Amino acid sequence: MERPELTIEVERAPDEVVLHLTGEIDVLTVTNLSAIVNETLGEPPPRIVLDMAGVTFCDSQGLGTLVVLSRKAQHARSVLSLTNVGEFLMRVLDITGLRSALMITSVAS
Repeated sequence: MERPELTIEVERAPDEVVLHLTGEIDVLTVTNLSAIVNETLGEPPPRIVLDMAGVTFCDSQGLGTLVVLSRKAQHARSVLSLTNVGEFLMRVLDITGLRSALMITSVAS
């Protein structure tokens, strides 16, 4: 079985940092995502945006990590938001009740 990959491209602007995610957010890839968000929170921008357009899968570990990172951003006086959330992930967020725990700014069509 091929190891799932998650690539993260960081785009910095004066008022936000956008992380373009491509691949799978799961038990094998959340450490990298957490490290990059935690590094960004070292000098927190007003907003961190996770662009989910390229995300193909997200397991329970990934969902939990998104919630933890959102809370860490709040404590750092920053906002973590998800954009371009795919239909499959939106459905999972609805089923698990986590949609209300995350800020979602736009849904992919």
